[in-house]
Amino acid sequence: MSIPDPAAPAATVAPTATAPALGSPTPDEADPSVYCQVVTTMASQEQADRLAAGIIEARLAGCVQILGPVRSVYRWNNQVTFDEEWQCVIKTTTARLNTLTAHIRAQHDYEVPEIIATPIFGGNEDYLDWLSAETTAS
Repeated sequence: MSIPDPAAPAATVAPTATAPALGSPTPDEADPSVYCQVVTTMASQEQADRLAAGIIEARLAGCVQILGPVRSVYRWNNQVTFDEEWQCVIKTTTARLNTLTAHIRAQHDYEVPEIIATPIFGGNEDYLDWLSAETTAS
């Protein structure tokens, strides 16, 4: 295996005539303003389970996946901190995002809970339709 010369110019690939412009959705992509994935962490599996159940019961999301334990390393009060947490990955619509954020904040015992939303740019259309139905049904 050879190591490329760092002084050599990087290869570039010209866009094809059929490629959409950067940021332009193709017809089979979901509208990024409609769906999002939200991540938060909880201090225990029991707290994560309660949060997830409350989110689903309130129809604030279609699905919550709980991963853990995960190891989080961060600076808090000027000290490097190591904590074991459970990560909740929440699939929802942007129409429910503000209410979901308020729900997480109300249920959370952290002073500054992690609540990060990222847009969903595409996926299984049937799943996204189900997600819409789960977050709008009463």
